[in-house]
Amino acid sequence: MNLRLLIPFFDPTVKDWSLTARLMRWLTFLWIAIGILVLFSASYYHGEIEKKDGFFYFNRQIFYIIISLVIFNAIVHSSLRRILKIAPWLLLIILAFLWLTVLTGLGQNTMGATRWIAIGPVQIQPSELIKPLLVLQGAKLFGKWEQQPVKVKATWLGIFALVLLAILKQPNLSTTSLCGLGLWSIAFAAGLPLRYLAGTAAGGAMVAGISLMMHSYQRARMLSFIDPWADRQGNGFQLVQSLLAIGSGGLWGNGFGLSQQKLDYLPIQDTDFIFSVFAEEFGLIGSFLLAILVMSYGTLGLLIASRSHHPVHRLVAVGSTSFIVIQSLFNIGVATGMLPTTGLPLPMFSYGGSSMLASVIQSALLIRVARESAAA
Repeated sequence: MNLRLLIPFFDPTVKDWSLTARLMRWLTFLWIAIGILVLFSASYYHGEIEKKDGFFYFNRQIFYIIISLVIFNAIVHSSLRRILKIAPWLLLIILAFLWLTVLTGLGQNTMGATRWIAIGPVQIQPSELIKPLLVLQGAKLFGKWEQQPVKVKATWLGIFALVLLAILKQPNLSTTSLCGLGLWSIAFAAGLPLRYLAGTAAGGAMVAGISLMMHSYQRARMLSFIDPWADRQGNGFQLVQSLLAIGSGGLWGNGFGLSQQKLDYLPIQDTDFIFSVFAEEFGLIGSFLLAILVMSYGTLGLLIASRSHHPVHRLVAVGSTSFIVIQSLFNIGVATGMLPTTGLPLPMFSYGGSSMLASVIQSALLIRVARESAAA
């Protein structure tokens, strides 16, 4: 085995890749590089106070990135046929972990939600790890929808419903919505009948409404999102502090590392509200450039999808792009007050190994689609 293939930055085969594959590779590396710098700034004070080590979260994130990039390179050098073959089994394993998280005492509760499970010394978040597997299996199912037996269709639609139900029970309405939208976008791109898509969308909206009625804290978040200043010390506290951080950044920002809101004012500043720290330090100009980065990623991802003539591969590209871009927009929308406060990380920015791994895998899948399209 060529060990150089495990080091993405020194991959000797890159020169033979298609232009779109090379561009997606470097765009992913750029996103990760900017993200780790912003995380260092956002987490240093937090680490110094809680862990007596300002580099605690930074060092752990570097470790997560290294692991993710090793898997990244394994995927870009593996055939999609092989990846699609093992995806269903991996999805079922992660689904089992999802239900273990919510139905047993193994799940770890943080801020009222049970989203993590410990495997030895390692904590994983199954709802993050299952995202690329939903992309793969969704593409496999909807890409050959007409050829699939009714039993296969019903089985996998039922499994997808179990995934969404397990995430909803954590409770995690935002990730449930993201996964539902991601699968819906794959089905839409596959050309499924409009009546199916409309019925699914209506059903999703109904489930979200029921969840809001069952959980008072979700209703409170909806109300505080409309006017966070009315309860600035309660349910509106996170959004108010986020808006103060973004507003104080002005046009050019306060400078790298000079955010004031991250100093015990802005909550969960290294995960859900990391964009607020970024906006405070780099201002409107920096935020605009980040938006261009996300838009470039989305445009390139859809370009890769459009150039693939294999229906399943094309849907893998659509799904991977949709998950990354929609999640980025959700996170930024929450931080800026355009959406109700939720718990979605900013891909390749926010602290967390499961989130980093899921995002990097989806980028690797896009590159693999581009490589196989060019070879075809």
